[in-house]
Amino acid sequence: MNLQDQIASLLSLTADELASHRDEALKVFSELRTALNKGSIRSAEPDPSSTSGWKVNTWVKQGILLGFKLGKLGMIDSSAPWYFSDKDTLPVRHFTENENVRVVPGGSTIRDGAFIASGVIVMPPAYINIGAYIGSGTLVDSHALVGSCAQLGERVHLSAAAQIGGVLEPAGAMPVIIEDDVLIGGNCGVYEGCIVKKRAVLASGVILTGSTPIYDLVNAKIIKRANENEPLIIPEGAVIVAGSRSVANKSDFAKTEGLSLYTPIIIKYRDEKTDARTALEGALR
Repeated sequence: MNLQDQIASLLSLTADELASHRDEALKVFSELRTALNKGSIRSAEPDPSSTSGWKVNTWVKQGILLGFKLGKLGMIDSSAPWYFSDKDTLPVRHFTENENVRVVPGGSTIRDGAFIASGVIVMPPAYINIGAYIGSGTLVDSHALVGSCAQLGERVHLSAAAQIGGVLEPAGAMPVIIEDDVLIGGNCGVYEGCIVKKRAVLASGVILTGSTPIYDLVNAKIIKRANENEPLIIPEGAVIVAGSRSVANKSDFAKTEGLSLYTPIIIKYRDEKTDARTALEGALR
């Protein structure tokens, strides 16, 4: 029986039955974490046949949820003077020199079950949750978060205090996807099943959710998700800044007070000038 079938079998058990098969279930969950660490399985993966270019592997997310369900509160192995208590099924991930991952000292944590490719740099303090996937050459800067099952491509720059939301439930929901060569500026937030396509740039302070309309000044159109079950897709190479739009037409009060709402705006599409300003400093690597 393969790993997917084993997880499906365990999920079909009642709580009492699962408790009586806990040792078996823990072994299966350990195998799942190992596969996630290696990147041989992913919670979401590229799919050229999909309109979004991605598909969700629901069974992987269900397996992660199984690990939470199996966990009991316990002390988590770490380095003194840091001590943690958490689900005993969710240990901290450790790296060897051969993996060529830099986790700079200063308080970062990466949960076991996250794929971190060779050449990734994690600046302190940062947090990377289980199920996340981070491609080669990506920089996770200080105070940044990569949530559960979020997928980051190669050479992504996740700037200081940027937040990439995690999506575990519902299990079939698309996690946040950040494709190759994307720059996420400082204090940005990307949540709720957004897909940011290759080479896009999010300027500092841009916030995106699945229900956020994007105003494309270049093409004079508004970008929205097709329906509540589909992700919001940020076009390849789009350069987005935090803007605003007037709501004066909504009420006399809004008109009198000059009120406006936050709105992300595509002001251009990436060019050579943008590439030069967003290039990662090679010396830091």
